[in-house]
Amino acid sequence: MSRLFPDVFRNPAIRASMIAIFTFGMAGAMTAPYRSIVGIRELGLSDGLYSFLSFVSAAVNVVISILLGNLADRLGEYRSTMIGACLFGIAGYGMVYAFPTATVFVISGLLPLPIYGALNSLLFANARAAMHGMNRSDMVTANSGVRAMISLSWVLIPGITGLMLSGASSMLPAYLFAAISCLLCQAIIIFALPKRSATEMAAVHHLSYLGALRQVVSPRISAHICGVALITSTLHLNDALLPLIATGAAHGKLSDVGILVGIVALLEVVFIIIWSRIARKTGQMTALAAGTVIYAVFLSLLGFASQPWHLYGLTLLAGIGAAAIISFPITYLQDLIADRPGLGSALISVNIFASAGIGALVFAAGTFMTGYSGTAILSAVTGLSGIALLGFLQGRRAR
Repeated sequence: MSRLFPDVFRNPAIRASMIAIFTFGMAGAMTAPYRSIVGIRELGLSDGLYSFLSFVSAAVNVVISILLGNLADRLGEYRSTMIGACLFGIAGYGMVYAFPTATVFVISGLLPLPIYGALNSLLFANARAAMHGMNRSDMVTANSGVRAMISLSWVLIPGITGLMLSGASSMLPAYLFAAISCLLCQAIIIFALPKRSATEMAAVHHLSYLGALRQVVSPRISAHICGVALITSTLHLNDALLPLIATGAAHGKLSDVGILVGIVALLEVVFIIIWSRIARKTGQMTALAAGTVIYAVFLSLLGFASQPWHLYGLTLLAGIGAAAIISFPITYLQDLIADRPGLGSALISVNIFASAGIGALVFAAGTFMTGYSGTAILSAVTGLSGIALLGFLQGRRAR
């Protein structure tokens, strides 16, 4: 059993972080598939307002993640900020269920839920602090295990939620389920996460909040974030392209999309652990490059899919490549500000925002100049350009 489950997962703080981030993922997996249905169809938001709300919410989440990460580094402990974020999650999801109006939905999306979203980087920061003294390969393995729990929640929870709400006249109960998962996450943080002395984790030199923001946007940091964002934008592009190609050029059904996503998510969970073992021998950058190339091949072939079985045949490539792309950048980004786990982990949120923006631009440009198939090939080029940029930066730093 120890060969299947590395010793690093025996660490109580990492194990509790894995369980907590699973419950964090549950909230998103319960509501994300139905968010547009609730906001637009049930509560009456316009398409434009919903899109604007999504953009502003993501931007607020980036700023809050940086500020809370810096605050946690200054305090030298992460429990209080994580507990506070959970409270905002309970309030944000709960208020939408209890007071289902367009105004409440917008307010929830502008403040409580973006603050709760910062819990993602705080949990990774807490796990990073627990890795103090570990060797490099164990750190990559631990981060991969924590990240795998989010994928696992997306494998299990959307289908369960769909079954529970099948035949229901409203999708609003999904927000009640999400509020309960936030409460469960808070209980895990309070009762299962080991307490650590603040003095052993506190940053020696405190940064002001503006100083933290300046460090994140500095050329040294932002260049690396750009490279990582180009790679991870391929995941966002696939999210947009797969349903369109599956129900268009590949002549599939909407049900095929859900099955394909579930298969790939399950493969991600398996290959995240496999990639962490490969990285022990090859190094993180080599493994990330290999995963990016594999995912680029998948996207290129996706552009030529003309039958549903083509898409099912590509799920193995998709799962292998995606597993590398969603796991290795976490450690890479944290290493950019290695002495501040909170601020370094906040770069995860910055990357999510940047990669979503790049993905939107590539999708818009690709669909304007060519069709969905051409955009899939352009997406592959985007990912390859990202790993090329990281390789250039690493080579320049090694001189």
